[in-house]
Amino acid sequence: MTTRSLSPLDRLLADAQNALETVAGRPRAERPNPGAGEPEVELDDAERRHAAGLMRVNHVGEVCAQALYVGQATVARDPATRAHLLAAAQEETDHLAWCDDRLRELDSRPSIFNPLWYGGAYAIGVLAGLRGDGWNLGFVVETERQVEAHLEEHLQTLPGADLRSRAILETMKVDEARHADNAEAAGARVLPQPIPALMAMASKVMKTVAYRI
Repeated sequence: MTTRSLSPLDRLLADAQNALETVAGRPRAERPNPGAGEPEVELDDAERRHAAGLMRVNHVGEVCAQALYVGQATVARDPATRAHLLAAAQEETDHLAWCDDRLRELDSRPSIFNPLWYGGAYAIGVLAGLRGDGWNLGFVVETERQVEAHLEEHLQTLPGADLRSRAILETMKVDEARHADNAEAAGARVLPQPIPALMAMASKVMKTVAYRI
């Protein structure tokens, strides 16, 4: 996905297509699913529901990441910053596809509120991008650090036998850390309070809702 040489209208149309593919389509990963090589084991009902709830939360997180990075890239001023954001978005597409695959294996489904999550994250991404590329990248760093933390939490509470979900989350965690490190190296600014606290609060609401529906 690229926005190079596109007019503002073309970018808006491309963003609309990305939104439809993200919330209504079947995402396609460029990399193999990390969980594919792990054995599928029998989980009891409670374990399956819990694993599905966690993977639904992570699926929503990847929907939001897609929207956030695409929104930020749409208004990024520096082509290098835009390229950085779109490269991260492509890896988030891999994550989205892997989470979608795992939800299907667990006989579950994504959150019914995905269109709402996408719209809200896209608006936040555009607003962050309009502040300038340093703030844009700073938003990436804070987002990814918070995602790293919740992935670690999920790895601690995931049923021990669910090796497929675990392999996916471990790979995602490594990717998210790299996205944050790359953004810092590219000149990210540190976001002032209360922005990180508000982001954490919004994330908590999203996780609570998405775990169930």
